[in-house]
Amino acid sequence: MTDKDIVPAGSADPGDADVCARAPAGTAGDTAAGDTAAGDAAAALGQLAGRLGRVEEQLAEFHRRSAHRELVIDRLHEENQQLRGGIGKIILEPVVADLIRLDDQLSREVRRLESDGQDPRLLWSFAEDVRQILDRCGIDVFSADPGDPFDRDRHRPLAVVACQDESRHNTVAEVVAAGFAERQSGRVRRPVQARFYQYTPGPGEPGPGGDTAQPQ
Repeated sequence: MTDKDIVPAGSADPGDADVCARAPAGTAGDTAAGDTAAGDAAAALGQLAGRLGRVEEQLAEFHRRSAHRELVIDRLHEENQQLRGGIGKIILEPVVADLIRLDDQLSREVRRLESDGQDPRLLWSFAEDVRQILDRCGIDVFSADPGDPFDRDRHRPLAVVACQDESRHNTVAEVVAAGFAERQSGRVRRPVQARFYQYTPGPGEPGPGGDTAQPQ
């Protein structure tokens, strides 16, 4: 070993000094680069969040318009159905009126044949066909039974039959013609035509009170 090989205590290699000098500069550069990358990522996330927010707003607007469009379609469909029903009713109005008159004529003829002792089955089959046509037109046929109380909305008195039994006052004595009502609205097109009992009190007896059936 020579004197050149002996390194004095406390002395350092010049290369090691360069490395130590360069170390702080490299650490500062990495920190700056990391801060830049973090800032870019935050900016990208902010832009993405903004875009997602706009997409959500557009979807909400789309759903709102879709709901409004469905509401308009439902309303138009309902109005169309009402219009079609009204047009059909206007067209069928004279037909229904003629069918009701035909039913009255056939029913009267059936009763006449029965009173004469003849077979009314053929005419009654025609009357049944007429009522089936009325049913397809949305018209229901209704009647009353003897003894039913007078109903101003569904009965039309044609005549009164005197009776001495006060409990039979203002009740149906005999049905003359059936009634007809619209199935959808329930409106009575033609009340039942009938004769009604009317109590006739004896001398000194009070007369009947309440709503009395009067012939029309």
